[in-house]
Amino acid sequence: MTVNKLDELIILGIETSCDETAVAIVRGTNEVLANVIATQEEIHQRFGGIVPELASRQHVKQITLLLQRALQEAGLKLDALDAIAVTQGPGLVGALLIGVMAAKTLSWVTGLPLIGVQHLAGHIYANHLKEPLTFPLVALIVSGGHTELIYMREHLAFKRLGGTLDDAVGEAFDKVARLLGLPYPGGPSLEKLAEQGCENYKLPRAWLGKDSLDFSFSGLKSSVMNLLRTEDCIKEDVAASFQAAAIEVLVEKSISAIKETGAKNLVLAGGVAANKKLRHALRKRAQIEGVKLSLPQLSLCTDNAVMIATVGTFLLAKGEVSDLRMNVEPNLKLSF
Repeated sequence: MTVNKLDELIILGIETSCDETAVAIVRGTNEVLANVIATQEEIHQRFGGIVPELASRQHVKQITLLLQRALQEAGLKLDALDAIAVTQGPGLVGALLIGVMAAKTLSWVTGLPLIGVQHLAGHIYANHLKEPLTFPLVALIVSGGHTELIYMREHLAFKRLGGTLDDAVGEAFDKVARLLGLPYPGGPSLEKLAEQGCENYKLPRAWLGKDSLDFSFSGLKSSVMNLLRTEDCIKEDVAASFQAAAIEVLVEKSISAIKETGAKNLVLAGGVAANKKLRHALRKRAQIEGVKLSLPQLSLCTDNAVMIATVGTFLLAKGEVSDLRMNVEPNLKLSF
C-alpha cells in the first residue's frame, strides 16, 4: 500500500482491556479525528484496585455511548470508515470481551474489516502520534501489568529482549503506595509524595546478573515492607527512595538493551511513562549516550483507543485483518 493511501485510511479504534472504555477515530497514522474515554477511577477507588466484574459492567454501559460520541466528534458516519480496530489482548477477559463484541458487531453490520490489536503494541505506537517511529529502536514498556524491553527493526516487527520475572513496575508502585497508606491509583499518589521527600533510604536494585535484561521488583517491594515494619520512617523519603531505585534499574537496563542491539532510538511506553522522574532520568541518560529518545504525550500514556487505531492502520496496510471468529486473548504475546 502506498504512503498516500496509508495517510487516507480512517480507522475506528476500541480499547477495553482494563478499566478505561475508549473509542477513537484516526486518519492515517497521526491525525486524531476523535478521542473519547470514560474512566472508572472513582468506581474502583474505594476497593483500592480494579474489580474485574465492575469493570466489565461499566464497559457495557459506556461502549455504545462512546461510539456515538466519537462519530459525532469526528463528524463522520460509519460508511466513512475503512476498518474497525480493537484490543484483542492482553487484559481482563471480561473487559476485553465487551470491546471485541462491539467491534465484531460493527464489522458484521457494516462489512468493514476487523483488526485485532495487541495492547502493548498500541502503547509503543502512541509515540508515533507525536513523531514517526525511527528504526531500529528499543521500546521500554512500563505499566501496571507489564515491564518489557522490545526490539523493533521495522514496523510491526517485535522481539522481546527482557521482561519482569515477578511484579511489573506499575504494580510495584501500586503495592508500595498501599503500604504507605496512599489512595488509589497508587502510582500517581506515590509520585506526588516522593516529590516532597529525599532519597535517604538505601533500597536494593535487582540487576539479575551482568547481561540480564529482565526485571524484578518484588524484592524492592519487600524491602520497603520490612523498612516500614522495623523503623519509624519518613513516608516521603521512603517514596522518594523507592521511586529512585525502580527508575535506576529501568534506565540502566534500557541503555544496556540499546548497546546490545546497536539501536540508536529509545521509546518509552505505558502508563508509568507519565512519571516525571522517569522521563527526566531517561532524557539525561539518552543525551549522555547519544540516543534519540521518544516520549509519548501525557494524554496517551494511559490506556486509550488512539493507539489501537494507529496500530490498526499499519496492520490494515499490510493486509493483516481478522474475521468474525476472532476471540479475546487475555495473555496475548507481543509478536507478529
